Amino acid sequence: MLLVTMFCYMFFYTGRHNFGWAAKAMAGELHVSYELIGWVSFAMLIGYAIGQLVNGNLADHFNPRYMIPLGGLLSISCNFAISFAHSFQLILFLWALNGFCQSMAFAPGSRLISNWWGKEEKSKAFGFYTMAAGASSVITFLLSVILLQKGLEWRWLFRIPVLFLLVGITVFLLFARGKPSDIGYANLSADTDSLEKTNWKERYKAVFSNKAFLITCVAMGFESMARYGLVFWVPIHYLGKDWSKNPHYLWITVLMPVGMAVGAFSFGNLSDTIFRSDRPASIRFGILVSAVISLLIYFVPVGNVVIGAILLLLAGFFVYGPQANFWTMSPELLGEKYVGTGIGIMNMAAYLFAAMGEPLLGKVIDMTHDTSVIFLVITVLCLACAVTISFVNTKKIKQTGMTAVLS
Repeated sequence: MLLVTMFCYMFFYTGRHNFGWAAKAMAGELHVSYELIGWVSFAMLIGYAIGQLVNGNLADHFNPRYMIPLGGLLSISCNFAISFAHSFQLILFLWALNGFCQSMAFAPGSRLISNWWGKEEKSKAFGFYTMAAGASSVITFLLSVILLQKGLEWRWLFRIPVLFLLVGITVFLLFARGKPSDIGYANLSADTDSLEKTNWKERYKAVFSNKAFLITCVAMGFESMARYGLVFWVPIHYLGKDWSKNPHYLWITVLMPVGMAVGAFSFGNLSDTIFRSDRPASIRFGILVSAVISLLIYFVPVGNVVIGAILLLLAGFFVYGPQANFWTMSPELLGEKYVGTGIGIMNMAAYLFAAMGEPLLGKVIDMTHDTSVIFLVITVLCLACAVTISFVNTKKIKQTGMTAVLS
């Protein structure tokens, strides 16, 4: 179940992270500023955030086996529609709708994995799941680079990559099962047996009344702003140079999502071993290192390919790796019954923050005419995340795993 969910989600970003590669040519064809392009990204992130609030709750009631393929199919449709659009307003609307459709995957997938894995191995399972998300960025970046080097226009970036998503959701629909009892096994938790009986108001109340969890969501928001600052603006930073004469500018950007994928898997294990299940400590460590790396990238010229490539790899590793530990904190702080709702709300916070960051970064670039300034902003965001997560101390969580106190 973990592998089939990973396989499916490994292609979901082909319908989301492709936008950054199309942004430069889109802005030129539609004659709009980078700030307006940032608002398009903002619209998708807001759509995703709203979707997480809704679909995370629904994931604790409905079967993920059907929610995820439905979201994928709707996302593919939005991408194809954008590829034929010639209006900025229409693209804005469709990309916002695409965000909502994309949100039908992660929380339901997390619900499925939580149903199939015990608490002693849940962190590793979520590490693998988050690694699949990072690998999805790698696949999207690779496909985008290849399409650009083939000389295809930006519209093809919304057509070809999502065909891989179609394969992913088809395989998932055929082989995935929402919980062990669906194929005759006993469920790992009594909560899993009663998921369909929970009331949606009860699920929201349980999550929004947990102060430690809400503070964790704020920290996750700052981390997500930093992550999307890299995912969305790094391609534009390198496409701003004459990449056609120096194609290695494009290829070194692929190292960033590679670092993200490896980081997600690594932090899922590091938190259980070196940090002894102290999730806030592992998050704080990773995000502080990413702050230092982002600052170093700011001072390294784009033309310095070797150092730039190494730093981008490390930036992806340390800015995204801690996400695996954030997801594990949902069942630890809330209990098994509210995993889908909790992860949905945490992801909602992440994308609300990320949404606010996109037009802000676009505005800063328009004002300074310097894309490297994004790395200074990302440094500040990483520091804000490290400070915020320090207010949560999971070592003081009661043995029931249902309540937590602030440090």
